Amino acid sequence: MRFDWLIVGAGFTGCVIAERIASQLNQRALVIERRDHVGGNAYDYRDEHGILVHRYGPHIFHTNDAAVWQYLSQFTSWLPYEHRVLACVEGKNVPVPFNLNALHALFPMSLADQLEALLLQEYGPGVNIPILKLKENRNPKIRKLSEYIYENLFYGYTLKQWGLTPEQLGPSVTGRVPVRISRDDRYFQDRYQGMPSEGYTAMFNRMLAHPNIEVRVARNCRQVQDEEKCRRVVYTGPIDSYFDYIHGALPYRSLRFEFEHRKVCEFQPVGTVNYPNGEAYTRITEFKRLTGQQADGTSIVIEYPQPFVAGANEPYYPIPQLQNAELYSKYQQEAEKMNGAVLFAGRLADYKYYNMDQAIARALMVFKKGVVSNGANVVFE
Repeated sequence: MRFDWLIVGAGFTGCVIAERIASQLNQRALVIERRDHVGGNAYDYRDEHGILVHRYGPHIFHTNDAAVWQYLSQFTSWLPYEHRVLACVEGKNVPVPFNLNALHALFPMSLADQLEALLLQEYGPGVNIPILKLKENRNPKIRKLSEYIYENLFYGYTLKQWGLTPEQLGPSVTGRVPVRISRDDRYFQDRYQGMPSEGYTAMFNRMLAHPNIEVRVARNCRQVQDEEKCRRVVYTGPIDSYFDYIHGALPYRSLRFEFEHRKVCEFQPVGTVNYPNGEAYTRITEFKRLTGQQADGTSIVIEYPQPFVAGANEPYYPIPQLQNAELYSKYQQEAEKMNGAVLFAGRLADYKYYNMDQAIARALMVFKKGVVSNGANVVFE
């Protein structure tokens, strides 16, 4: 048997677990990937104009987890970068998440001052408030403000992105972009923020460069399982697909990306501009803003949300609704019946929307708790 482990999927989860198995256990891992590249949705490459772009939309690394930051720092140095996002509201570009700067940009000075005082009195400085929570405030002026923010920044964007209203989704979605009682214009407030200095793909290649790891891209899981009889398996793909959809398909949202190159030095004032209302697309990202790269012209990507159709596009976002969680639990029960023969982990296998740092932390935990150091057996986390 040439390999101790078969790792299905070369995104963050698969690459982290493979690297740990190879470097910490000195065991052999075969990593297979359905796509023609490693890196999962964080894959980046240089376009025909020499600009580093992200094939599956912008990926900005941020975390408060020092262990995750230190782990990745073994495989990359970092370019300091703090992401800033603007939203086009009534013809004005205002910060996202909505904050006190956005308040003063959209309302007359006297009204903005009054509303700022009310928010500070009610919540205190530096607090992040989920929009649906803000809408419950008893003060009619704050409630009116919350309705304005909801209608102009949340409702249309959410409807385009998810095909559902904010109320139809779990709080994990609406809470991701709160209303901030501060003037902090950064999209993320994490302690560690940056971009891999040579890109994500270069970082993944270093992770997988261990002599105990073999990588095969553009390969089918079932075919390789038949060819290579590995003792243990880590599966990071869609859990419903693994079990041949015996309980039905788990729903996802997908995206369509349109890449364009513009013969201008700068296309927009920040890395990403959101379009909550009107347009069919949700956001435009300019990659040079993310990487600090110097190049003639600039490359952008426009994102169009769409339903996920198996075989036609990619499953990006698990849809956090109660009925979907209940369906996923049935697949969890199927996984448990396998008694550890296959270890399931990752966004698609766990049916959870992980940030990159969360996916890494989850993978490190699965390695620690799910992989026994002597390689005798596997247990679920």
